[in-house]
Formats: sequence, structure tokens, C-alpha cells
Amino acid sequence: MKPKTPHQLPLTRLWAPWRMDYILSEKENGCIFCNKPKKDNDRNMLILHRGKNVFVMMNLYPYNNGHLLIAPYTHADNSNELTIQDRGEIMELANASMEIIKKSMNAEGFNFGANVGKSGGAGIEEHIHFHVVPRWQGDTNFMPIISHIKVQVEGLLETYDNLKPHFDNL
Repeated sequence: MKPKTPHQLPLTRLWAPWRMDYILSEKENGCIFCNKPKKDNDRNMLILHRGKNVFVMMNLYPYNNGHLLIAPYTHADNSNELTIQDRGEIMELANASMEIIKKSMNAEGFNFGANVGKSGGAGIEEHIHFHVVPRWQGDTNFMPIISHIKVQVEGLLETYDNLKPHFDNL
């Protein structure tokens, strides 16, 4: 009998009961990229830096530790609706974010970009935002391939507390 390949194996379930809080919670009205900057508790909102036109926040559901989102204050669904100043600040903060993560988390590479529109994979398609995802050799390891499990090595607030002092110096 031929051995089964990983995609032929049944999906193993990893129980994450804390996700029920999110699933059962009342969803925030409006756009998170418009609402979160209006609140005054940056740590609870996971906002690391507030720029003139753009802000940096951590992704609540990260692909990897240190996964950041860079969003303009302008509510726009594509980059053509942003000003040159918005686009310039996005690039400046993306570069600064990558340098901070290299130094503080020893990242070896990055994925950087935006998912534009529903067909482009945007989870929040009405407000463009850019992802900065730190990468390390071997971060795509056997766990997601063999067992469909992704391991996060550090909690969100621990990562926030590690990164925040660096962003305070921008």
C-alpha cells in the first residue's frame, strides 16, 4: 500500500478555546483601521506607532510573530486613492519596521505587501493596509505540513512590549 501524502491525511484539530471569545463576540461596527486609531489605549489596540498619515499595528491573528500591519488614516480601498505623502510614509515605516524586527527579533527576511480586493485575498478589503511579515529559515517547518498546526513562539503582548520601545524612537 502506497503511503499517504500530507494532503491526503485527515486534518488534525488543535483546540484553541480562547478563539471562542472572538467567534462569539459582537463584531465591531465600522472599519478597524478607522476605529482603532481613535481609541487612546495603544497597547490594547496593538498600535506600535502613530505617524502623520499612517500608523503601524500588530496583526491580531499573525502569520508569524512580529507580523505588522501598516495602514493609512485615510479610508481607501486601494493605493491609487492615497496621497504621495501617505504612500511615502508607508514605505518609510515599512523599512523602519523591518530594521526594528531584524534587530530585536533576528528576522532573516520578510514578506511585504498588500492584499487588494476580495479576490486578492484581502480580509478587510475596504481599507488598504500593508503586511510586514518577518521570516526565518525553517519557519515553514513540518508542523503545518504534516499536522496542519502553526506554532507561535511568543504571545502578542510580549511581542508588543518587545517592539514598542523601538517604535517610540522613530
